[in-house]
Amino acid sequence: MKMQSLEQELKSNAYPGRGIVIGRSEDGTKAVCAYFIMGRSVNSRNRIFVEDGDGIRTQAFDPSKLTDPSLIIYAPVRVLGNKTIVTNGDQTDTIYEGMDRQLTFEQSLRSREFEPDGPNYTPRISGVMHVDDGKYNYAMSILKSNNGNPDSCNRYTFAYENCVAGEGRFIHTYQCDGDPLPSFEGEPTLVSIPNDMDDFADMIWNSLNEDNKVSLFVRFIDIADGTCTSKIINKNN
Repeated sequence: MKMQSLEQELKSNAYPGRGIVIGRSEDGTKAVCAYFIMGRSVNSRNRIFVEDGDGIRTQAFDPSKLTDPSLIIYAPVRVLGNKTIVTNGDQTDTIYEGMDRQLTFEQSLRSREFEPDGPNYTPRISGVMHVDDGKYNYAMSILKSNNGNPDSCNRYTFAYENCVAGEGRFIHTYQCDGDPLPSFEGEPTLVSIPNDMDDFADMIWNSLNEDNKVSLFVRFIDIADGTCTSKIINKNN
C-alpha cells in the first residue's frame, strides 16, 4: 500500500466526518492516536472535547442549543489498563466493558452495528492500542451498512502487529460530502506519523475544513513506560 499524505487527504475532503489515526512515531518510541469530529448541523457543531479521567468525552458547548444528545454525547477515549480505546460513539463503552470481561476487541463489537441515522447510517469506527512491556500493537474496526442497506451490517477488523516506526493508519466515517453521506470504503489509509505531538496536532487541525471541523484530540504514549501526553483543540472555546 502506498503511503498517502494525511495533510492532503484531509485538505482534499471537505467532510470526512469523524476520523481516527493510529500509528507509531518516526523515532519508534511513541504510540500515537488522533481523533477528530466534524459537523454540518448546529447540534453537531455545538460540541467540545473535555478531559474525563484518563480519557475524554464530548460535551455541549452551549447546553441551551443541545437538541438530541443520543449520537453526539459520548466518551471517544477510555483507558483500560494498558489498552487505549478510541471510537466515534458510545461503542467505546461497549469495547471497554467487553474487554474487561476478557472478550476480544472484535467480539466486543459483535453486539453493535452502524448508527441508526438513516439515510446516512454512519459507520461506527473504532480502534484499540495495546502498549505493554515495551511492545505495541493496535487494531481498527469499521461497522457499516451494506451500501446503504440497513438490513445488513458489514464488519471489518484490521490488526497491526509490530508496528513500523513512522507509519500509521487513518480511517474515517465518510468517503466525502454528499446526501446521503457515502460510507468509508477499503482498508484504513497508510499515512506517516511524525515525532512531535504539537506539530502533528496542528497539521491535522489546520488541514480540516474550516466550516465543518469541531474538535481534535491527540495522544502520544511512551512505549517504554506507558506515560502519555495529550492535546485537545476545540473550535468552540
